[in-house]
Amino acid sequence: MLIVSFVERATPSHDETERVFHALAHSARRHILVLLSHLGGELPSGYLAARFQHSWPTTCRHLKVLQEAGLVEVHREGRSSRYRLNRERLNRVTGAWLRHLTPPTPEQKWKSSGPKTTRELKGARR
Repeated sequence: MLIVSFVERATPSHDETERVFHALAHSARRHILVLLSHLGGELPSGYLAARFQHSWPTTCRHLKVLQEAGLVEVHREGRSSRYRLNRERLNRVTGAWLRHLTPPTPEQKWKSSGPKTTRELKGARR
């Protein structure tokens, strides 16, 4: 159990990040996540499907993409399925990606050791 906990907190892999952002790329899937987030708890697949104008198989495909990305967890009971947002995974993967966009501090900025101007560059070639 401790190993699973450590792995879940580790920096997400490139493949994991790609799966999550692929799942977030479609507006219907983002809408599903918003519904799960705001309404909380578990929601039945039929309830989610009724919120969209596309077909039942299309809704099922969207839910499958979200499940494969680990953004939703499914609880199956007989023929019914209930979905829950995996908020921790969403925050972990998107948060790790967003940390890449944090501006560098002055200490972290790259400092060039080469010529700073065109004139210095021309002089360095001689």
